[in-house]
Amino acid sequence: MSEQLPKETSPTVVTLNQLAELANYSLMDTLSCDPDAKANGNDYLPRQVFSGHYVPVNPTPIENPEYIAHSKSFFHELGFSDSMATSPDFIRMFSGDISHLPKPMRKVGWASGYALSIYGTEYVQQCPFQTGNGYGDGRAVSVLEAVIKDQRWEMQLKGGGRTPYCRGADGRAVLRSSIREFLAQDHMHALGVETSRALSLYVSKTEEVKRPWYSEGSRSKDPDMLISEAVAISTRVAPSFIRVGQLELFGRRARKNTHPKAIQELEKIVLHAIDREYADVIDNQLTSPEKVVMLAREFRSRLTSLMANWIRVGFCQGNFNSDNCALGGFTLDYGPFGFCDVFDPHFQSWTGGGHHFSFMNQPVAAQQNFKSFCTALRPLLASYQEPLQHSSLQPDSLQQDYLQQLDEIQDGFSDVMQVQMEKMWAAKLGLNTFHKGLFTELRTLMTQTPVDYTIFFRELSMLPKTIAPLKKSFYKDSEGMDQQWSGWLTKWHSHIASDNVAAPRSTDEISRQMKRVNPKYILREWFVVPAYQQATGGNYTLVRELQAVMTQPYAEQSREIEEKYYRLKPFEFFELGGTSHYSCSS
Repeated sequence: MSEQLPKETSPTVVTLNQLAELANYSLMDTLSCDPDAKANGNDYLPRQVFSGHYVPVNPTPIENPEYIAHSKSFFHELGFSDSMATSPDFIRMFSGDISHLPKPMRKVGWASGYALSIYGTEYVQQCPFQTGNGYGDGRAVSVLEAVIKDQRWEMQLKGGGRTPYCRGADGRAVLRSSIREFLAQDHMHALGVETSRALSLYVSKTEEVKRPWYSEGSRSKDPDMLISEAVAISTRVAPSFIRVGQLELFGRRARKNTHPKAIQELEKIVLHAIDREYADVIDNQLTSPEKVVMLAREFRSRLTSLMANWIRVGFCQGNFNSDNCALGGFTLDYGPFGFCDVFDPHFQSWTGGGHHFSFMNQPVAAQQNFKSFCTALRPLLASYQEPLQHSSLQPDSLQQDYLQQLDEIQDGFSDVMQVQMEKMWAAKLGLNTFHKGLFTELRTLMTQTPVDYTIFFRELSMLPKTIAPLKKSFYKDSEGMDQQWSGWLTKWHSHIASDNVAAPRSTDEISRQMKRVNPKYILREWFVVPAYQQATGGNYTLVRELQAVMTQPYAEQSREIEEKYYRLKPFEFFELGGTSHYSCSS
């Protein structure tokens, strides 16, 4: 079967030379370089970076790269020819060798520093120098910015080798984690969830690194052995890779006045982020403080929408710190993520994640990241207001208290989040409006039974008259709860009927609408494990099959695919290390 592609058009970019013509390096051309950096990019030892927005870094190529996959849908969206993904110069560039790029491409990449807040609390301990000046892109190296079809994209190698932020690690990503991230990005885009995009995936045929992982059949919480794994580079693409943690780094420096240009560096990164991520909604004619306030409002809107979508499709990011929170409001950093099988509000694949980053608590984690974001903006807004306070002019309506506006936007986060969540739950239930009592009862039943989150809502999308079809999603015999389930289903049908009085829809139309928000196929970890295990032997058949299936998550596919990928999680996989739970080892 083939990946569902946009309407066929002739590719406009067939060679790397044609891609080079679209290069446009706004970050390096408008932001400040670390004054202690090496211009040639040979900067691989952990060190403190005290100022500047980026460090020039040359990626370290992987040895003997081999093609595994590329995102056909994204290639077509960009106007790239599929043949480019297997061309020698494209493989060379996106496996880390940028020494022979055609002009005006640059033969040096860049990495950026950022700060870390975990659930709203600022940390510096993860920095090897205990200062926060050595934390950032430890193995992610950006190699290109280009304007393609009027859209700016940044291309970043994950596993591209050491940078000054590597914290003593090897800068590599292994094949296992690279396959997971590549497939997840393509899948999330197909699900309609905002995300960084997968471009390409290459593996080294000879280079390996050691990582802690789980022995076969292990029920251990933490990895119980050290294994050698092939290294790989996946390229991810986004309008920018600016994170909340990045703004935090410069916000903290401005707050503490660590160097004379601290406020200017904060302002530059904020205004650059607006140009990169919000130029379509923030008027360039506004004053800088007005832009900053508008940024807060727009980011809140995107972030709350993202959280509702994560929960809609059963996705748990796992490690939603501020440095893993993209300022563009999209999903970034697919580390210890997972899609829930059994509905569990506390679902969390990562053994280090705890309740605070669990499935249904993600909106609260997002609110904590938004708090960190607002904290980073405060020194900048305060600097704008100082000239007004010393002015003889009376502040007019355009010169009101920007800090107060920011506080109001931050205080309104939970209300906006609630609206997004209720809208999402109503859509999953095929209703025009959210009914709290109906949903609360359903949540209790789903938890007590228990049910498979994806299969339950997909079967409900068929508008069953009895609970028999819903039982396909039940993990245990529900005999003792059949009456409660039947009662709930009757109430649900009653709400569907009531909605139809105000806005008539046929049952087919309701079913179609529900199927558009309730996917049939989800990238379950127990599907991915055999794919990356097979890939270690050089066979990429399962990886490509998964990519094809998971880029059509709402479609009714063949009976063979349905039997293979639309089923309950086998009980032998429950509590299995590396499948039901895993460490952050990648």
